[in-house]
Amino acid sequence: MKKRKIIPYNPKLKVLARKLRNNSTKAEIILWLKLKGKQMYGYDFHRQKPIANYILDFFCQELMLGIEVDGYSHELLEVYNKDVKKEASLKKIGITILRFSDYQVLRDMENVLRAIEYFIYEFEKGHTPNPSQEGNLTD
Repeated sequence: MKKRKIIPYNPKLKVLARKLRNNSTKAEIILWLKLKGKQMYGYDFHRQKPIANYILDFFCQELMLGIEVDGYSHELLEVYNKDVKKEASLKKIGITILRFSDYQVLRDMENVLRAIEYFIYEFEKGHTPNPSQEGNLTD
C-alpha cells in the first residue's frame, strides 16, 4: 500500500476553513454536489481544506489536486497576485491547482467536470497533468 504524504497546514486556519464551509458560494455548493462522497471516480475530495498557509476550496490528497472556484474578486489585480503566489507555493509541495470561475461552474458544469476527469485520466495513466495544456480553464 502506498504511504500517504503528510501535508503541512497552519492549524490557525481550521476555524476560518469551517466558517468558509458554512458560508459557501452557490458555485462551490454546486461543484461540491458533484465531488462529495467519492462520486468522481472514487476519489475523496474535501471542502475548504487548510494546506500550508492557505485554504483550498476543494482538495483530493490521493490526486494531490486542489480545485479553486473564483468569484469576481479574483479578477482584481491584488487578489490575482495572491492567487499566483498561493499556486506557486502549493506547487512546491506537489499540489496541482485547477481553477474555474463561478460563471464556468454555474453555466458550463459539463466542461468543468470534463477538465477534472481529464486530470484524473492523466493521473491514472501515470502522467502528471499540466492544467495549462488542457486549454484555458479560467475563461
